[in-house]
Amino acid sequence: MIKKINQCKMNRKYFLGTFFSSMITPSLFGKSKFKNIDFINDELLIAQQPPYLKNGDIIAIVSPAGYISLEDVQPSIKKLEEWGYKVVIGNSIGKKDFTFGGTDEERLQDFQSMLDNNEVKAILCARGGYGIIRIIDQINFNNFSRFPKWIIGFSDATILHCHVNRNCRVATVHSKMCNSFLLDWDAAEDVQKNSIYSIHETLSGKKIVYDVKSNQSNRIGKCTGELIGGNLRCIENLSGTKSEIQTRNKILFLEDTDEYLYNIDRMLWNLKRAGKLSALKGLIIGGFKIKKDDEGEEFGKTLEEIVMEKVKTYHYPVCFDFPVGHQKNNMALQCGTIHTLEVEAETVRLYNV
Repeated sequence: MIKKINQCKMNRKYFLGTFFSSMITPSLFGKSKFKNIDFINDELLIAQQPPYLKNGDIIAIVSPAGYISLEDVQPSIKKLEEWGYKVVIGNSIGKKDFTFGGTDEERLQDFQSMLDNNEVKAILCARGGYGIIRIIDQINFNNFSRFPKWIIGFSDATILHCHVNRNCRVATVHSKMCNSFLLDWDAAEDVQKNSIYSIHETLSGKKIVYDVKSNQSNRIGKCTGELIGGNLRCIENLSGTKSEIQTRNKILFLEDTDEYLYNIDRMLWNLKRAGKLSALKGLIIGGFKIKKDDEGEEFGKTLEEIVMEKVKTYHYPVCFDFPVGHQKNNMALQCGTIHTLEVEAETVRLYNV
């Protein structure tokens, strides 16, 4: 029997999903012909993909977290317009309330107005920092659930990815933001350019295939599942809230920056104790910029050892050094859609199916 859920307003695709759940049982999930499906409490939920973008579509730039100036978003505006998109600048750009891009009320109003504007087909977060957690519970996603659009960003935007995935079942894009767009493209490294171009490829619906050199600590295997994840600190901070990440039968990717090894260990223990690592299809470890241990306070384990200690009793594939995170090679990942992860002795491949 299908239970009623209190999430975002039910839409047509969700209704079809619950209808199909009366005919498809969880035990048949692996054989289903339906894409992007997941079972939560015996319910069939279909993660919607917002419409891919085409020439002339509008992308809104907002800053729901930290402060950024109008000057600093100019390189991203230029590149988005080169790709054929129209750009709308939110009122939070240039606003400043100490470290934030305006007051909580100003950032909330700006994000909400773009979310409710059906002419806007994507929302690009201008930068990360801190601040989305302060407004996430006041954002009304009802119109967004009926008329989904791409929400784009990483770092603090992990709050949005997790909340939308759990409550609205709509795909989002984890990628670089405006403050990472290049001022001088001729002087930039290829990995920086490719990271930015991957945003365009993802938004336009191109099939994404990422090939990565294997790390000797990887655990070989192959899996297919819904991709979800983001910043480890943000994911841990959502534990016990209605934005808490749901990882069962999913491929989880994690990244972080400026953390001590002992703190990474503590956060991963939190995920393990909360059951977030036990039923994964696969685990992807991206970039981790690690603080040097204080002298005399060395932790004594590497990142790889810390991770593998937590997942040693599980049997899914694990890979390290994936190009995602607070680094130059931060490739766009489509959260909420089905991907295949292949971890082999020499290479790692991730692609959407």
